[in-house]
Amino acid sequence: MSSPIKMILDCDPGHDDAMALVVAAKHADLLGVTTVAGNAPITATTRNARIILDMIGSTAPLHQGARRPLVAEPKDAAYVHGESGLDGADLPEPSRPADSEDAVQFIIDTCRKTEGIWLVPTGPLTNIALALRTAPDIASKIAGISLMGGGTFGNRTTAAEFNIWADPEAAAMVFDYGGKLIMSGLDVTHKLQATPERIDKVRALPGKLAGVLADLFVFFSDVYVSRHDNMRGGAVHDPCAVLALTHPQLFTMKDQHVVVETSGEYSRGMTLVDMRGLKERKDPNCAVVWDVDAEAAFNVIVESIGAFSS
Repeated sequence: MSSPIKMILDCDPGHDDAMALVVAAKHADLLGVTTVAGNAPITATTRNARIILDMIGSTAPLHQGARRPLVAEPKDAAYVHGESGLDGADLPEPSRPADSEDAVQFIIDTCRKTEGIWLVPTGPLTNIALALRTAPDIASKIAGISLMGGGTFGNRTTAAEFNIWADPEAAAMVFDYGGKLIMSGLDVTHKLQATPERIDKVRALPGKLAGVLADLFVFFSDVYVSRHDNMRGGAVHDPCAVLALTHPQLFTMKDQHVVVETSGEYSRGMTLVDMRGLKERKDPNCAVVWDVDAEAAFNVIVESIGAFSS
């Protein structure tokens, strides 16, 4: 058997980030967790990350990162995740604060020390962009970047998905970094929904963790169902960026060229995927994830939760 994929999960928990943390802890060699402002302010996302790590008994180092985007004004997603970033469940107090407030240096040092790490950002790409800008040498040392963000339609605006919209300048740097890149955007993540039947699978697991995460799924899914025309559950976005590495057989991907719009009045934060049949199109810079075996993927999430819930 091959050894687990080494990864650093860069996140902004967030309900779906919490699920990504659980899957990464179960199916990858999680070398560290870094936090960024996004779904909630940085103090909340760091607190939430520590709580989830505590609940699954993970000793992975936790480092707090960027408090704000590179250029844009900071804006959170309380309208989806609640004021805490993890509303909807009775959560314990965190055991301790982050191990440092310098996530960027942690990313740089770890990638220099151990080659072949995957960076897996599930929030705005600020920390990743800062690390690549500060230490360009790590671009050739990492295995690649598997991110959740983008797509051919938006959720924060008509054109833009939240993570890219929150820091388009950082996203543009990441998409242009030159190494292997996998984008799990809304086209695929909206196909992986926490339907009532799937949440029941989580609720049926023994242990406190399963109950807490089921409650989080219910809150998150209720928000999605109330805000969308035709969704039966919350879009479980962030685990896709982890599962695309640990369970790639569950996904359909295509190498394509993707750029990030940083200046359009209506399209700022848009990811433009070149789907033309013209031979003069630019060479691919990204593996775009288009489809998922949703039932199998959610079963991996359930299995991962069960591994830590007792």
